[in-house]
Amino acid sequence: MKKIKTIALFGTIIVSAVAFKLGDINIKIKGSDTVLPLSQKEAETFMKKNPTAKITVIGGGSGVGFAAFLDGTTDIAMASRRIKMSEKMKLQDAGKGYKEVIIANDALSVIVNPANKVSQLTREQLEGIFTGKITNWKDVGGDDEKIIAYSRESSSGTYEFFKESVLNNKNYGSTCLNMPATGAIVQSVSQTKGAIGYIGLAYMEKTVKDIKVSYDKGKTFVEASVVNAKNKTYPITRPLYYYYLTKDESKVKSFVDYVLSEEGQKVVSDVGYVSLSK
Repeated sequence: MKKIKTIALFGTIIVSAVAFKLGDINIKIKGSDTVLPLSQKEAETFMKKNPTAKITVIGGGSGVGFAAFLDGTTDIAMASRRIKMSEKMKLQDAGKGYKEVIIANDALSVIVNPANKVSQLTREQLEGIFTGKITNWKDVGGDDEKIIAYSRESSSGTYEFFKESVLNNKNYGSTCLNMPATGAIVQSVSQTKGAIGYIGLAYMEKTVKDIKVSYDKGKTFVEASVVNAKNKTYPITRPLYYYYLTKDESKVKSFVDYVLSEEGQKVVSDVGYVSLSK
């Protein structure tokens, strides 16, 4: 599986300095740091097929994408979570209809430093670690070493999904370190023996170690992989989204259709995420 190089620690990869153009149409894409590398690659392959097309893809987090979507500064918001009710209401109040499109699926990998001998954790243990109740690796079968938990910042859809799915909607602990981008988590965990974090599947690198996870109180532990995400045995999985205004459908349709096509879904697999095809 081809993996993402963490070349953008602060959530922005510029595919082109200008907006997407097809005829007189301009499109900008902004949002999720998780969806960022996928949109970048989709844009690159689409532009090869359409030499006159130019695409700008900017990260920053799902919340940043939705904020830009609401104020009209992006045409497509990319997100690793569903739109919130508060965001829906703002669009409704402005009289703006929108479309939600699932473009791929993702599995969240829980990662530790390769020097850490812990190789599996239950959901309850992860909850304890990220809420600050478990502070030493010896309490979960590791060495006598302080746990340093890294999280995405609150504008991230990944932050919210992990809180909902893994922490059972409990708050992150005060000692949890919030990072501006997924690449920053990979870098920090790779350099810190006691570190733990979570990342999108495609960001997984050899500089960090993947942890098997149990959602049945330790009866079975499953590793994060495309196969396990597709067969639904890995529990920390989620859809990835594009959002656009209904009035802009003709404007964005050619690119969105490409992402959903057989060729576009092959790009999903090549990048390291989970395609929609069975």
